[in-house]
Amino acid sequence: METKTKSNTGIKQQETASQNDIVINRVIDLPINKVWRAWTEAEEFKKWWGPKDFTCPSSKMEAKVGGKYLNCMRGPDGKEYWSTGIVKELIPERKLVVTDNFSDEKGNIIPASDYGMKGNWPKELLITVYLEEADGATKMKLRHEGIPPEMREECIQGWNESLDKIDKNIK
Repeated sequence: METKTKSNTGIKQQETASQNDIVINRVIDLPINKVWRAWTEAEEFKKWWGPKDFTCPSSKMEAKVGGKYLNCMRGPDGKEYWSTGIVKELIPERKLVVTDNFSDEKGNIIPASDYGMKGNWPKELLITVYLEEADGATKMKLRHEGIPPEMREECIQGWNESLDKIDKNIK
């Protein structure tokens, strides 16, 4: 493992390289306040959450440190995948850190295997989103920690398909 300090968003970050982490860097052609709302407001989140052909029929969010979220992704086959977590850190329009757990529709944490996910998933993952203003657009860095190697490529694809929908669906 390699540890390095970077400043990608004007916020000093401690980074640890790991095979169980995915990192996605994007430039989204929207002002930072709209990208922030896409992550922190349930009605905006519902417009983009889930890979291509998935919808988000339910989202509840408390955008404050200690706040909880409960989101649902529905696949084209009608199968629902629920996730829940707690906001660990929030710097408006700059940084959002949340825990990430598979759950049922009531927010009870369940193992990833209940959804047929391959690999040895930790009970809790961590998602960190960094935002930086970039001439009217938004530079975004997403880090999802704890992804098993068997699911790495699928998770990267799923995140990218979801993030594509921010550009298309957030106004």
